[in-house]
Amino acid sequence: MGLKYAYFPGCVAKGSAREVEDAMRSVIEALDIELVEMPGASCCGAGIMNQANHRLQLALNARTFAMAEEAGLDVLTPCATCQGNMYEDLALLLSDEKLRSEINDVLYRTCGMRFEGELKMRHILQVLVEDVGLEEVTKKVINPVDFSVAGYYGTPMLQEGAVSEDDPHNPKYFSQLITALGGTNVDFEGATKSVGFPSLLGREKTAMRQTGDVLNDAKQEGALVMASACPLSHFNLDTYQVKAGKASGKDVRMPVIHLPEIVAYSFGYMADRYAYLKTRAMVVQG
Repeated sequence: MGLKYAYFPGCVAKGSAREVEDAMRSVIEALDIELVEMPGASCCGAGIMNQANHRLQLALNARTFAMAEEAGLDVLTPCATCQGNMYEDLALLLSDEKLRSEINDVLYRTCGMRFEGELKMRHILQVLVEDVGLEEVTKKVINPVDFSVAGYYGTPMLQEGAVSEDDPHNPKYFSQLITALGGTNVDFEGATKSVGFPSLLGREKTAMRQTGDVLNDAKQEGALVMASACPLSHFNLDTYQVKAGKASGKDVRMPVIHLPEIVAYSFGYMADRYAYLKTRAMVVQG
């Protein structure tokens, strides 16, 4: 297809959730997408850094933007938190010339770079729907997702402008992608609700109740599996699922995977993981 992007995997995909990276590599291979690494690109701040030092976060993200601009590419990420956080900083820098000049002074003094704003932040969901196209995605499907799936967005991405052509108040991209992969989309209210990350670090019970509400909502609507566009939210939805059930007092048992994984599985990659997912979904249902 000839699509090419500067790749920003996010800290989670390069660390505690390497399954995201594995799946991304499978997806781009199937779709003939080229990802250009940005060695030394820093954490985006994840909604935490700006609480202590927003200018530091702006400088770090501006440096990443400048690296992508040097390659003449837009930035692609599989993480809704990275997408939303970096889009917010990009929009702020583009709208405030004085601030942009100040941050550029810092960049030039520290690493000899400048940021001009000639790029876009792209989430893999947007790339699949808009750049690749759902018709092309469907053509690549080898293993149709023959069960009901609830797509969870992650709230940082759901802001005006960050979701590209989708509606941040009533997004449809994820449901369209699930259908294109052969799955049965489950509409549920919690798809756009917060699960409390990073509040998990300071208000665990509140975050767990929020997480429990989202999982139970999807389950009540008939979902057998949840796919998440946000690896950070995935911690709450999957790793802390038992705690979420106890805190909310609700049935939250459900396999939760990452968006790139469900795409990779349907394209015929990692068949053993796909088989395990289907088995796990049936066991939980039973």
